[in-house]
Amino acid sequence: MEEYDVRPPEPKAPTGTLSGGNQQKLVCAREMGRRPICLIVGQPTRGVDIAASDFNHRRLLALKEAGTAILLVSADLDEIRALADRILVMEDGRIAGALGPEASERDLGLLMGGGRAR
Repeated sequence: MEEYDVRPPEPKAPTGTLSGGNQQKLVCAREMGRRPICLIVGQPTRGVDIAASDFNHRRLLALKEAGTAILLVSADLDEIRALADRILVMEDGRIAGALGPEASERDLGLLMGGGRAR
């Protein structure tokens, strides 16, 4: 709880008594702290402050460097572009395309809207 700055740092406090951001930090601490070989992460920075968001990004990058396979699901394009090696865009329940993190917002937007990237 201290490492992830969960407030208040009360290990016996019911999770439901924590704010949404602190619940998110607690879940990240539990899952990332296990040094997993594979991790599915959904919206890892939703509801947390900027410092916690940066911390989670650094932790995910460190796990990636250590060999953890990470599937990141996020609506935040900046977050995806900063963390991903490859971006799969889904549109209407199917994979519309795969691009690298250097992809332009235009190309990502075209795929999201059912069009084709360059």
